[in-house]
Amino acid sequence: MQTVTLNNGVEMPVLGFGVYQIPPDDTEQAVSDALAAGYRLLDTAAAYRNEQAVGRAIASSGIGREDLFVTTKLWISDTGEEQTKRAFHRSLERLGLDYLDLYLIHQPFGDVHGSWRAMQNLNREGLARAIGVSNFYPDRLVDLIVHNEITPAVNQVETHPFFQRTADQELMVENGVQIESWGPFAEGRNNLFSDPVLTKIGAAHDKSVAQVVLRWLIQRGVVVIPKSVRADRMAENFNVFDFELSTDEMSQIAAMDTGATVFFDHHDPAMVRRLGTARLED
Repeated sequence: MQTVTLNNGVEMPVLGFGVYQIPPDDTEQAVSDALAAGYRLLDTAAAYRNEQAVGRAIASSGIGREDLFVTTKLWISDTGEEQTKRAFHRSLERLGLDYLDLYLIHQPFGDVHGSWRAMQNLNREGLARAIGVSNFYPDRLVDLIVHNEITPAVNQVETHPFFQRTADQELMVENGVQIESWGPFAEGRNNLFSDPVLTKIGAAHDKSVAQVVLRWLIQRGVVVIPKSVRADRMAENFNVFDFELSTDEMSQIAAMDTGATVFFDHHDPAMVRRLGTARLED
């Protein structure tokens, strides 16, 4: 598995398995299938409500802890210095782990600076090998960087052919932050899986549209965490290291960028209120 080296020297696989929107009852089997297919990066979150199932799959896998890279995330209602500490340890307990490889602030709202102070300490204590953020736009990311000692190792953001985040990635690179894509397939929106450009490129390599998208992101230096509940699709998504897109093919995909989200706008006050008032219950 190819890896990227984060700003603190920790190595992270470039391809992993995400469990967003997988029901808790289905998550253990999905993660077990993903591990069997070769995935070693697992991405979950407190807000997904399936950390325990992820933990059970890890425990029964027989794979050494040192061979796994496990990420989970802090929800908005748990931001703040003391609440973050408690939320971190609850996630760790649900996962059945002694430490996390990556802990992320899930959304750029709430007391993120208080949370970051707590996460810096968790990192120094070795409980979180790396710390980062998710859904932080450039202004929020830079604000966090300039007011704190540790720069986020990762920023996990919506990134796919219709919303490519090229300028955002450039800023992240300048600041030593690794970009990671959530929603690499845009959940099939805009007819992604039948897109003529992606279909033609896939046919040239005897690959699926999904494989083309993942390969395109990896070649851009973007870490990807596709989700599936089907073992055959997991295997297909994992099989993206035996071909390479040409400069022309990369340019064709680059031309698909609309520069806009296909999900929701983090600058929309109504959405900020909705996210900020969503609370988790244990």
